[in-house]
Amino acid sequence: MVLSTAVALSQSAATSYSGATADFAGAGEPGEWTSQARDYANTRFSPLDQINADNVGRLKLAWSFSDGTQYGHEGAPLVIGDTMYLVTPYPNTAYALDLSKPSPAIKWKFDPNPSPQAIGKACCDAVLRGWAYADGKIIYNLLDDHTVAVDAATGKEVWRTAMDSVEHGVAMTQSAFVADGKVFVGNSGGEMGVNGWLAALDVSTGKELWRAHAVGPDKDVMIGDGFDPYYDWMKGKDLGIKTWPADAWNTGAGAPWGFVSYDHASKTIYYGTSNPGPRVPVQRPGDNLWTSAMFARDPETGMAKWAYQFTPHDQWDYDGVNEAVLLDMPIDGKMRHTLVHFDRNTYAYTIDRDTGEVLLANNFAYQNWSTGFDMKTGRPIVDPASEPKPDVKIDRVCPPDIGQKDWEPPAFSPATGLLYVGVFNICMGLTDHEVSYIAGTPYDGMEMERFSADGPDGNWGGLIAWDPAHGKKIWEIPEKFMVMSGVISTASNLIFYGTTDGWFRAADAWTGKVLWSQKLGSGIIAQPMTFLGPDNRQYVAVEAGVGGAAMVQQGREGFPSRGNTLYVFSVDGDHIDDSADAHPEAISTTSQP
Repeated sequence: MVLSTAVALSQSAATSYSGATADFAGAGEPGEWTSQARDYANTRFSPLDQINADNVGRLKLAWSFSDGTQYGHEGAPLVIGDTMYLVTPYPNTAYALDLSKPSPAIKWKFDPNPSPQAIGKACCDAVLRGWAYADGKIIYNLLDDHTVAVDAATGKEVWRTAMDSVEHGVAMTQSAFVADGKVFVGNSGGEMGVNGWLAALDVSTGKELWRAHAVGPDKDVMIGDGFDPYYDWMKGKDLGIKTWPADAWNTGAGAPWGFVSYDHASKTIYYGTSNPGPRVPVQRPGDNLWTSAMFARDPETGMAKWAYQFTPHDQWDYDGVNEAVLLDMPIDGKMRHTLVHFDRNTYAYTIDRDTGEVLLANNFAYQNWSTGFDMKTGRPIVDPASEPKPDVKIDRVCPPDIGQKDWEPPAFSPATGLLYVGVFNICMGLTDHEVSYIAGTPYDGMEMERFSADGPDGNWGGLIAWDPAHGKKIWEIPEKFMVMSGVISTASNLIFYGTTDGWFRAADAWTGKVLWSQKLGSGIIAQPMTFLGPDNRQYVAVEAGVGGAAMVQQGREGFPSRGNTLYVFSVDGDHIDDSADAHPEAISTTSQP
């Protein structure tokens, strides 16, 4: 049995650790799951409570669905009414499943037929991190740089918008995000030296409304008079050029392939940008703004309100794309509007989402690249021993390029006030080599080998509970393999997550005690979800199909095969009666005289 490494507050004496609350706007009906995070704030919290600590141990498979694709499966199914919507990794086929039918029948299937050329441009597997629902449409990105909208009732294409060109090394793996009548989409390809951008499209027509780049002149980055970063070193004109060597910003990357959040009260979207290009730091002296950073923007105009760079002059490919969870909480006795961000650089940030001020920046896992954090300047303090130099091997830098947390999103519980997040426990040996830019090819230069921070037999990951108001870990469930799935929390004080060696688990949100585990047919890097079926029964679902960055573990004993199956669980495996389908009546074909 997996055990937590800390003793937490007993549920009988339960009070919130942090006092944090969230606005669950955008969540839809309680039994539905209408977006990847369920709400605008990215909490991944469900108010359902039928499945609880008393019966979770009786969870059994109710039904499953295989889509036949072999790339990494990272998205969560959506449920609207009596229909579930799935989209596969490349070739990005969409399915609508009728939940009112036993072992759900396919209502429709949509094949967008993206270009196979895109497969070779996706840095880390031909994945898709999610899809969105709005105004009767399923909207998602294709790997070959199109965004498509499909009629949710019929499966017919409504619109398709070309966003970029795969010939330039651009792919699109990001989950589309819908708010304020717009769909927000961004590119991937930081390892190809592409110029990163986030764009807003009209939900009804697919027309592009604005596009904001991560690097370049202020007009391209959509920085104007209203831009007000908190820290002085991010104030000035055209820093997206001036913090780079001459013309290097053109291939400076900053692709925003993570998640978008939305504060509907202040009308602000938040998202992060990727690593600078090339990944070899000696070739791009300077802070390299606005890569490995977070933007706050006006969704109507696209204009930036503030920005904050997590890792200036990012030397290890730490990026800044990980999600922002929007919470309100007391900090030093004062309620603050915050966003919480677990960065790949291993700092967990609690930031004032109105101003961009860092309120807390503490390590959530082991690292050795930084000796601390300067709260006055808002900058981490770099250890010179961890700075890479061309053709010189550094034996141990922690975390590696994929961080002690990659893109996998956490969940928030309003009862405990905690965030639950999958983490890694890994380091890398690193050697850099100078590279030249050739359009559409890797602009990389990093040679890495990853290993456990605790030695050859050490664990590679875990699931932690984090107090965002005090910046500290409450408990941890250690795991042999990386935890690279999303997490969900429920009103019955349960959390669900998966491991890359294929265990799907439920744990107590207060104590971290694992209450149920089920081994699935492949590793889990997807986002779980929960919903009420037409039978008013609660189900929990997750896709098992390992891939993406989790493949750095594929040489380890016990690493699973690729897969492509959605698993749906309920108490005792009960679901809509399928006896008629299991035992159909014989139909006579004999002609009557």
